[in-house]
Amino acid sequence: MPMAALIPLPPIFTPTTKHCRLSAAPRLGSKSQLPSDHYVLSPPGRPSGHEKNPPLPVHPLPLPPVLGEGLGKASAVALLAASLFLADPAVAFKGGGPYGAEVTRGQDLTGKDFSGKNLVKQDFKTSVLRQANFRGAKLIGASFFDADLTGADLSDADLRGADFSLANITKANLSNANLEGALATGNTSFKGSVIYGADFTDVPLRDDQREYLCKVADGVNPTTGNATRETLLCN
Repeated sequence: MPMAALIPLPPIFTPTTKHCRLSAAPRLGSKSQLPSDHYVLSPPGRPSGHEKNPPLPVHPLPLPPVLGEGLGKASAVALLAASLFLADPAVAFKGGGPYGAEVTRGQDLTGKDFSGKNLVKQDFKTSVLRQANFRGAKLIGASFFDADLTGADLSDADLRGADFSLANITKANLSNANLEGALATGNTSFKGSVIYGADFTDVPLRDDQREYLCKVADGVNPTTGNATRETLLCN
């Protein structure tokens, strides 16, 4: 039987320099950021990556939304903490109330003139206020916690609800002052103070302080019409 004619197969495509060129891409650290053993097959007629191949664009990976938000908050907190640390220490303890931008907490305000000022809820905690002038000032709800008010003039002042806890108010002038509902707990001392016409309604006092004040109490408060002795619950 005759042998079947052999049918020739199509030639297998074999890349040659006619069809493409093999060139090494730029090494690690170049703009393309490809490893040194990576090669690029360039079609005929185009430059190889080793010659004038344009650098591959590098796009930063976006952070996940939750992580990005967390980093943003952490940065904001760090910035705030740094600003407070580097700022003037006094600025970080501004007094409250409407007394402008002046600092009144933890300060030496000896002899300072606050007479007639509106100092509602002002913060004078731990401040030195020796011989300070508060005559006729509006000090409703102000804080004098642990403050030194030795020799201060508080006459005619509106001190309703003020906090004098642990304060030193010795030799102060409280004549005609209205202290209704003020706090005077702890070691608050009024020794040597003038209290003529002062109103101590609902002011919590230690028994020894009340006994001492009753010995010098006199007068009637011109604003409330209450007698000083009566407001101190003197016998």
